[in-house]
Amino acid sequence: MKTIDDLDVAGRRVFVRADLNVPLEGGTITDDGRIRAAVPTITRLAEAGARVVVASHLGRPKGAPDPEFSLAPVARRLGELLGREVAFASDTVGESARSTVGGLADGQVAVLENLRFNAGETSKDDSERGAFADRLAGLADLYVGDGFGAVHRRHASVYDLPARLPHAAGDLIATEVGVLRKLTDDVERPYAVVLGGAKVSDKLGVIEHLLERADRILVGGGMAYTFLRAQGHEIGSSLLQEDQVPAVQGYLKRAAERGVEFVLPVDVVAAAGFPDLGAKAPTEHTAVAADAIPAELMGLDIGPRSRELYAAKLADAATVFWNGPMGVFEHPDYAGGTRAVARALVDSPAFTVVGGGDSAAAVRILGFDEKAFGHISTGGGASLEYLEGKTLPGLAALED
Repeated sequence: MKTIDDLDVAGRRVFVRADLNVPLEGGTITDDGRIRAAVPTITRLAEAGARVVVASHLGRPKGAPDPEFSLAPVARRLGELLGREVAFASDTVGESARSTVGGLADGQVAVLENLRFNAGETSKDDSERGAFADRLAGLADLYVGDGFGAVHRRHASVYDLPARLPHAAGDLIATEVGVLRKLTDDVERPYAVVLGGAKVSDKLGVIEHLLERADRILVGGGMAYTFLRAQGHEIGSSLLQEDQVPAVQGYLKRAAERGVEFVLPVDVVAAAGFPDLGAKAPTEHTAVAADAIPAELMGLDIGPRSRELYAAKLADAATVFWNGPMGVFEHPDYAGGTRAVARALVDSPAFTVVGGGDSAAAVRILGFDEKAFGHISTGGGASLEYLEGKTLPGLAALED
């Protein structure tokens, strides 16, 4: 896979497929982590004299312009972080895009409007995607793939466009792939994995793969209750994927046979219902044993004893991968488990990787210094699919 070092970018239009898919509330960016992650590649290209054309998706518009998902606030924030003016095109391949890109001088940067405002970006029809990729290719001389959070998508700007232009991987993708190889090819042991999030079905593939590689797997979040039910425990009104219980039982059996340790909560913080995340007002909650959650209560976080247990299980690890919160971390009453895992990683001498998505957001929301972790990924879904051993279309497209 070529990198930026293999390209002669001076005076040339370089299309950078970034991942600027950040959360917005009323037009205000609430977490700019992905924008900051894109800055090094864009800066390096601009300082080398490239005319940088940055493109990304944002949210899930329906293949047509939607002001709610405009990249205009992102372009403004990118300019602040770059410390230079960033031009903004109000469309993707139309008159505004052509004139904005055509007006760039060496070292200048422009951002195109949301790629998903064009139905061709996400179309499952190869010809429709290809037609959109052709129009995007007309805006550039070179292609740099740097949106790791999108490389698991077979989208026009990720998969089809690199075939139409000389291409290379940006610094962010090169870093992400290098880190993930440390989790798959030559892992320093003990290797501990922490998995959380709402649904166990979202993690089945990665669990399957990790059973062959990890030494211990710690489970929290909503998915933990399906594991607890698979062991025959009462879980009250906690989140449950009943149809996944047989699969989980199979994984627990295989783990025992292979000597892989599964660590499940021994207690949970429970309440009578889901909290109001908007108000964040104090709620009535209590810690109860994980194997006997009362019928009227819902587990919303791992409990105090579980936090101590998980920290102890991470203390001697040489490599740690964490994907998914331990509870409803957006509410202060149920953030303790996620905070405890983050703290254990910060205190650990291990090579620690935070696998993007909600885990990365939690690190920032809970006030941890990102530099205290070995690596914070920008791609939750992409990281998981890589660890599952899948071929990622956006990475395959960058191979020669």
